Amino acid sequence: MAEQKLYVYNTLSRKKELFEPLKPPFVGMYVCGPTVYGDAHLGHAKSYVSFDLILRYLRYLDYKVRYVQNITDVGHLVGDGDEGEDKLAKKARLEQTDPMQIAEKYTYTYFRDMDALNVLRPDIAPRATGHIPEQIAMIETLIDKGHAYNVDGNVYFDVKSDKDYGKLSGRSLEDAESGTRVETASDKKNPEDFALWKKAGDDHLMKWNSPWGMGYPGWHIECSAMSSKYLGESFDIHGGGLENQFPHHECEIAQSECAHGKQFVKYWLHNNMVTLEGQKMGKSLGNAISLDEFFTGNHKLLSRSWNPQVIRFFLLQSHYRSTTDFSEDALEAAETGLKNLHSMITTIEKAEAGTGSKFDIEKLKSSFDSALNDDFNSAQAIAVLFDQLKTLRKQISDGSSPANLEEVKVMLHSMIDDVLGIWPSESAGGNEELTSGLVELLIEIRKDARTNKDFVLSDKIRDDLKELGVQLMDGKDGTTFSID
Repeated sequence: MAEQKLYVYNTLSRKKELFEPLKPPFVGMYVCGPTVYGDAHLGHAKSYVSFDLILRYLRYLDYKVRYVQNITDVGHLVGDGDEGEDKLAKKARLEQTDPMQIAEKYTYTYFRDMDALNVLRPDIAPRATGHIPEQIAMIETLIDKGHAYNVDGNVYFDVKSDKDYGKLSGRSLEDAESGTRVETASDKKNPEDFALWKKAGDDHLMKWNSPWGMGYPGWHIECSAMSSKYLGESFDIHGGGLENQFPHHECEIAQSECAHGKQFVKYWLHNNMVTLEGQKMGKSLGNAISLDEFFTGNHKLLSRSWNPQVIRFFLLQSHYRSTTDFSEDALEAAETGLKNLHSMITTIEKAEAGTGSKFDIEKLKSSFDSALNDDFNSAQAIAVLFDQLKTLRKQISDGSSPANLEEVKVMLHSMIDDVLGIWPSESAGGNEELTSGLVELLIEIRKDARTNKDFVLSDKIRDDLKELGVQLMDGKDGTTFSID
């Protein structure tokens, strides 16, 4: 069988390209991390589950990946550009505390929620505040090379000095609005120029000394400095949300390539957004449901709590470059699908190898890999698993378990656990006796309720169990049950 090759959609070229790392088998990957001024929401989950899949699959293909994902804890202004208040400073003012306390609080909750989603931790998670010297040094280089200028403590990148500015987003200088969506600062040479360093007032808590006076870095320079520090001046993959394509990533390219004189990133990957009733879900829009609210059910738009693994499966069922529209109906469908997949896995895991015809492992691997080699198409990879595992489960149920079943189990662990990250948890698959005993106990309580004509309680037990995937079946010989 001919070896398959991985193709990825490169935003820079606007087409799918053969993935060829700069220094195989090593891959450098940088993904823009969160600005830690609030709890992570479903939009964050879409991005970081998507890039978690990409990371996992590259390692499945035996690439040696160094994964860097930053923490933005200063410099990200409310307008995403050069004007307005720092997002952490604003949150600190609202909560009457220190910006670094805000950063610590929400960095903790971010990783807590990502852990719940089974998102692997990055190899390096640098903080913007920990890399001020690197950012200052890069700004000095840009000034020395004639690409930046200082105006009374504010340092701006001169967009007109970069003939390639706009190549990622396709925006011309006329279309650009200074890397921001707010009114342009009056001290710039050109309206399109963006801030590398901002002058800080006396009341600004997060500020550092620099050759241009007390201040703090711009949002864009942070990622350029940190990514080049840990991955080199040129590296393989830079990822992030589609909303970061402009201005953030466009500005990263401009300042990095002008500073270093070489291509910054070979492949630019962008995930699409999560929508609620067709509108982007985000903190700034006020319609975001935090991941913790999903896990606890504590939100007015939610009728119940949701298992983090169901959230992960729901997100993997759509391609990372597709919009994911949220609804509880969609989550319920995902929950049912995940239960069915886990049921098949449990049947296969419990079975022992027999004398039946061998299961076609190569066909399964080829189909699974083919889906993910097409720009990480997780939805198609999941469809492959459902299609082929149904056949395997039927073979086992018919009493003709395949002779190579143990090899199949190893392959399934590699695909479903290592790559997709949705293997049944021990609590879900390891307590069948306890689960059955509890259901039997509820059946007895329901039987007593019916005898006492307490049909409200009887119906509630039946309906609540059904919500949990337990189907009660009343017959002349009593009540039996099945678990989906």
